[in-house]
Amino acid sequence: MEFLLIASAHFMALLSPGPDFFLILQTSLRMPLRYAFAVCLGIATANGLYLVIAVAGLEAVREMTSLMLVLKYLGGAYLLYIGILLLLAPVHSLENQTDVSSVHVKSIRRQFVMGYMSAILNPKNAIFYLSLFTVMVSSETPFVVRALYGLWMAGVVLAWDMGIAGLLGNKKNKKRLSGWIFRIEKISGAMLAFFGVLLTFQ
Repeated sequence: MEFLLIASAHFMALLSPGPDFFLILQTSLRMPLRYAFAVCLGIATANGLYLVIAVAGLEAVREMTSLMLVLKYLGGAYLLYIGILLLLAPVHSLENQTDVSSVHVKSIRRQFVMGYMSAILNPKNAIFYLSLFTVMVSSETPFVVRALYGLWMAGVVLAWDMGIAGLLGNKKNKKRLSGWIFRIEKISGAMLAFFGVLLTFQ
């Protein structure tokens, strides 16, 4: 029952589109799928780190106000930066990949870091996982079981994000959306910038 409760709460949180979704969206549509998967892996790795902290029972991290503030402002600035880059990116079709934005650099490492930074600099991720394990997981639950919960959630994040990337990055879907890609890119940039401002001033 405990597992079903935390798995359901975690999945409901995944259904709500946030900064990570819009980062995956623009990468999947604009770049080959392997780069979108690198973004997904970066996001899952950052979530995994916060899960390690939560599984270890380090609830005190949540009370470190200065650390949360640093994450908040760095995260807000990073999302705003990526958003502005997308908003300022020149108009170019899928076929014409010259003069692309620095967000679209074809580097597995670069895209991994972009996904990782997006998730690790969002203090809401830390608060969510710590709250989940504090409120929904019994103190009597063995460490091994808690670790399995964490592995499950990290795996679900990766599978969910890769599923979205695979759906959006499908050649047929890209072709259908080719006329809208520039607008989608700008919407993604606006949303990332919005999340950056929201995170900073919340």
